[in-house]
Amino acid sequence: MIKIAFDPIYAHPLPENHRFPMLKYQLIPEQLIYEGTYTENHFFTPSICEEEIILYTHDQAYLNKLLHQQLTASEQRKIGFPQSPELTQRELIITQGTIDACTYALESGVALNVAGGTHHAFADRGEGFCLLNDMAVAANYLLRNQLSKKILIIDLDVHQGNGTAKLMEKEERVFTFSMHGAHNYPFHKEQSDLDIGLKDGTTGKEYLAILGETLPKLINQVKPDFAFYLSGVDILNTDKFGKLQVSLDECKQRDEMVFEQLKKHQIPVTVALGGGYSPDVRTIVEAHCNTFRLAASVYD
Repeated sequence: MIKIAFDPIYAHPLPENHRFPMLKYQLIPEQLIYEGTYTENHFFTPSICEEEIILYTHDQAYLNKLLHQQLTASEQRKIGFPQSPELTQRELIITQGTIDACTYALESGVALNVAGGTHHAFADRGEGFCLLNDMAVAANYLLRNQLSKKILIIDLDVHQGNGTAKLMEKEERVFTFSMHGAHNYPFHKEQSDLDIGLKDGTTGKEYLAILGETLPKLINQVKPDFAFYLSGVDILNTDKFGKLQVSLDECKQRDEMVFEQLKKHQIPVTVALGGGYSPDVRTIVEAHCNTFRLAASVYD
């Protein structure tokens, strides 16, 4: 059975008119259950991640700031969320959700987290709506517990996974691949093991052709025994910040391509959702739900 990490705390309340679409975290599981793609039995509630596990990846001083509400006003602005004990708890639960999903993926081939994909978080700071880097923490957890020897992180959010790239730059057992808008946030890019920067206005046809040529070669080159997939839906042509021209159906084809390649090579994958900033939250939810639907159709 495919397992999905979710807790109501994912939909953390934000100030009115905040640009981050937090509501999507409530709507995604509701829609998937309503339509019958999944039942409540597919969902599990993660615990709070232990500090020791977070410290595989993040600095003690930074974690202390999060735990004790000691972020400066400037640090909060860079993250984009006002600090609170609930926000920190949310991040710790999301991170554990990604770790738990890895355990389930090793059993069933795929597992998903309704949130996560917080790839802009660095060892000593957060930015871009990211406080803790869940995939980096989970990757280090797998390596330390000898559950994986070679990991491929497939980051298809429209924004470069700068935090992930920096955190993993000296870890040869983790290969970071980021395909993103070349002229989009973050404007200072870190160096992933493979970066593909897309020009503004890249069409869905072009996007799928580049990915279709790159991913099979990458899997053959890296030979991972585990993968993380960050399935950001800010590549959509409706996205306020994306600058690409990928349709809803083409975004769905992207997910299908990734899942089919990983399943073909029998590589377990943990999926997290990443960004999506279309003006209508229904578009964001539909695009994210497509990822879950395709996981069910490819792996069940």
